[in-house]
Amino acid sequence: MLREYILAPSILMADLTCLSEMIQEVETAGADWIHLDVMDGHFVPNITMGPVLVKAFRQVTKLPLDVQLMIKKPERYLQAFADAGADSLTVHVEACTHLHSTLHMIREIGLRAGVALNPATPVEAITEILSLVDLVLVMTVNPGFSGQTFIHSTLSKIRRVRAHLDELDLRTRIEVDGGITAQTAPLAAAEGADVFVASNAIFNHPDGISGGIAALRSSLSTT
Repeated sequence: MLREYILAPSILMADLTCLSEMIQEVETAGADWIHLDVMDGHFVPNITMGPVLVKAFRQVTKLPLDVQLMIKKPERYLQAFADAGADSLTVHVEACTHLHSTLHMIREIGLRAGVALNPATPVEAITEILSLVDLVLVMTVNPGFSGQTFIHSTLSKIRRVRAHLDELDLRTRIEVDGGITAQTAPLAAAEGADVFVASNAIFNHPDGISGGIAALRSSLSTT
């Protein structure tokens, strides 16, 4: 039986002059989630958005808002993003002083909890908290910039995460983010990924947003 795959367009490379229209377009084209990259200029070099913008997105789409917090001490802002309308919050291992506590906080405010692994972060960094998360985000590029090239060595990390989840009989999803295209998505799927974040491959696709989403769907249809 074919697995259920989730496509989560990241608005990082969307046209900022018409974000509302573009979000509505990805929804119409069949996206499952909207992925929002929150960057603070400290944990990663860039600065993007905060709860105010997440609240604005919540008003223009019914799709789940998948919020990745690339910020230091994310526990300070969990409630603010929950109030803004986020459906899930993903934090990075290195950004949390007490990862276990932060994940508990996310679950206690009623949101899906996710944990992210950077390319250089070992799988062992999360093995003790896997039962607390709904999502493991394996970064397939270094966080902070869109349009980077997929790091193929992260494929073995996806495989190891999937093996740990299967061993514990957990239904936790594995998300991949970075350089995801119609060529790389099937590679990640073959190792166990089932949520695919893409920006450039959707918003800069030669056949438009609907063409980008259709190409990703088609590439995953036989995996």
